[in-house]
Amino acid sequence: MDTRDGPTSAEEACFEAGIKFGSLYHQFAGTPVSPTSAPSLARAMEEAIENQPYCESVDVEVDEEEIAEAADDEYGYTELTGRFLTVDIAVDYQGVGVTARMAMEDGYPRMRLERVTRE
Repeated sequence: MDTRDGPTSAEEACFEAGIKFGSLYHQFAGTPVSPTSAPSLARAMEEAIENQPYCESVDVEVDEEEIAEAADDEYGYTELTGRFLTVDIAVDYQGVGVTARMAMEDGYPRMRLERVTRE
């Protein structure tokens, strides 16, 4: 049985990365996106999530080719889903750095820890 009083800094840093992904994914899923609006949407996503505490950086790549293929022929857009995104998030919490990534894996937008570093 664990007798600690609370989570470690590393656990808190990992939790913070998860919060960033949850916010990013659920805030923007369903947003209308076209190949021409994808870059500005990526920037908006980055800037929105970077506002959150402990967030060091966010890099959002939107696959414009996939969006073009999925876009409705009549209106030229589709809804944003995880299948169009690759996202890297860096968090620093009390000297613990966490790098996490969301990318498609086996048809699913998998969010995972890539690295945890301590000062």
